[in-house]
Amino acid sequence: ILVYDVDREIRRTAWESYADGYLSVKNAAAAGLSTAMKRDVFFMRARRFDNVLESQLFPFNLPTSVFHNLIDTYKKHIPTWHRYWRARKKALGVDVLHSYDIWAPLTLNSPPVDYKQAVEMICEGMAPLGEEYVNTLRRGCLEQRWVDVYPNQGKSQGAFSFGWQGTHPVIMMSYNGDLRSMSTLAHELGHSMHSYFTWQNQPYAYADYSMFAAETASNFNQAMVRAHLMKSNTDRDFQLALIDETMNNVHRYFFIMPTLARFELEVHSRVERGEGVTAESLNELMVDLFQEGYGEEVHVDRDRVGITWAQFGHLYVPYYTFQYATGISAAHALANRILAGEAGAADKYLQFLKAGSSLYPLDALKLAGVDMTTPQAVEETFGVLTQVVDRLESLF
Repeated sequence: ILVYDVDREIRRTAWESYADGYLSVKNAAAAGLSTAMKRDVFFMRARRFDNVLESQLFPFNLPTSVFHNLIDTYKKHIPTWHRYWRARKKALGVDVLHSYDIWAPLTLNSPPVDYKQAVEMICEGMAPLGEEYVNTLRRGCLEQRWVDVYPNQGKSQGAFSFGWQGTHPVIMMSYNGDLRSMSTLAHELGHSMHSYFTWQNQPYAYADYSMFAAETASNFNQAMVRAHLMKSNTDRDFQLALIDETMNNVHRYFFIMPTLARFELEVHSRVERGEGVTAESLNELMVDLFQEGYGEEVHVDRDRVGITWAQFGHLYVPYYTFQYATGISAAHALANRILAGEAGAADKYLQFLKAGSSLYPLDALKLAGVDMTTPQAVEETFGVLTQVVDRLESLF
């Protein structure tokens, strides 16, 4: 939370202290990750796959080209991220942009958004999906108590949607009365509505869905609501707060996660070749990847940026991280079609939500109107990022 503070010194000390905690146990963390990846390689060989990536994608019928399309397209468009860092540096009025400035607020006048107002914003943004979707969402939030809304003593941080067939979905979050909380609610409602429609339309055997499909539904809601708010409220402070919200999400899903995916691919490849893994080699690899993404626009504290790998337990689930980036890519591609008024696009998306695991994720997404075996969705998402950077530049 402190990295979002308006006080730069608070952001710096919070970020450095957090990284230093992981640096103090870097050798133990490296041993843990190395062991996990050796486990992955053991099971890959026992099951006669050529590499860990192939072994992890096989159960979901995903070709490895889906992973490589993401990474190749991301690398191609890294200059778009360099442009964003330059725009952010100008917006913040700093001579040097540091890692802890990435989350700094762009405006001191972010508008308050109470919970009921947030629900209405989300319902307005999701209106193209029709009355059943919107009415179910509104009723769940305001009448059926799907959401554990506010911070409370002993309540854990973060947000998630959970539940099982035969009940309604439930959301744990801590709503803080701002656009960031509104967006978190929209994200989790994407998961909840995915579950709701799946449970309503599939037998128990198919009443679940893969991570690959899950992150599409959650990011789709955010994309739709952002597009609605960007058009409906032109106040400068509101737009800056909305850009903040957008980039906090896009930075995590479309910068951090592809970078971690590249890191994971290289480390798995080293273990597959029988090479050793040390904290120093992991840190060097990680910081070099971040340096490429930052370019000359962000000052890199090599030790503290290098330990980023240790801060993500996601890496203990092989090839988990890239699915966040493919999810946000599919989400924006699908939202673009609905926002453009493409005939039948909304109905196709609802069919995707209702499919559950009755289809493999790629087939379910093709049903919705996007083919993740090509780079098109990733390209479209970089197009959305470019539009956000254009808007940020125009405001300063």
